[in-house]
Amino acid sequence: MKNSTHIKKLAMSTLDIEAESISHLKKFINDQFVETVQFLTSIKGRIIVTGIGKSAIIAQKMVATFNSTGSPSIFMHAADAIHGDLGIIQKNDAIICISKSGDTPEIKVLIPLLRNWGNKLIAIVGNTDSYLGKNCDFVLNTFVAKEACPNNLAPTSSSAAQLAMGDALAVCMLDGKGFSSKDFAKYHPGGALGKKLYLKVKDIYPTNAAPKIDINEDIRKVIVEISSNRLGAAAVLDKNKLVGIITDGDIRRMLLDNKEITGITAKMIMNKKPKVTSKDEMAVDALHTMKQFNISQLIVAEKGKYLGMIHLHDLIREGIL
Repeated sequence: MKNSTHIKKLAMSTLDIEAESISHLKKFINDQFVETVQFLTSIKGRIIVTGIGKSAIIAQKMVATFNSTGSPSIFMHAADAIHGDLGIIQKNDAIICISKSGDTPEIKVLIPLLRNWGNKLIAIVGNTDSYLGKNCDFVLNTFVAKEACPNNLAPTSSSAAQLAMGDALAVCMLDGKGFSSKDFAKYHPGGALGKKLYLKVKDIYPTNAAPKIDINEDIRKVIVEISSNRLGAAAVLDKNKLVGIITDGDIRRMLLDNKEITGITAKMIMNKKPKVTSKDEMAVDALHTMKQFNISQLIVAEKGKYLGMIHLHDLIREGIL
């Protein structure tokens, strides 16, 4: 068994080689790349991505990225294509073929068949002088000097380069289409990521209590209102108009400063400038406000009318934090 020093050295070498291979791709971001982006951004059909071996796995990831960023895409395995999967292709589709060598038997069989369909072909290839490189309408070079594999055999650097080139395409395409965070949310409705992009304050506060107290109310009733609703605060109202907030912290400070609490009212200890959010604000923005002011709750109000309250725990429960 290899010792820890050897393992760490080999791991770091792998990362260095792959990082250098990806960085080297900058030399290949040329007019051909620009034309490819412009073409893919303008097509009315879908993007069919194909490959074999490790390139097929990269193709599947590329398809997932395209789909999630507003460019409809389908994976087609190069070996399966000649056994019926060519039926996937439609008139306005573009086809991306991924290969390190560009000369594998499956690719040489597939390319003439694809050309018969009349669709534009895009090569992502490590050898631009290969069969694939010479028979496509657009060619994106993903040449790597060597694999990170000590034997220079297992696809490592080459796979990383293909993946990075696909991401570069996807990012440029989404930018060209004006793909926004709202569009992104449509395709990622699940999980914490989706909630950050679509969950609003109005989706949260109606399920909470809405603790409130009149501006002239006795401090004892204030304490009962805050403690019974478990949000750590209560809104202070003057004839239904929001005028302040009292938090459990305000109560603690009041008790420290006063041995006798008789005669103390909400007006005397309230914060007259409470932090307020609107019901249509994004929940993640409400979280940013809480972090900025180091508070645990926000009042929800509209035109001075108190609607309710959200708490930091709500955002934790929803997976926003």
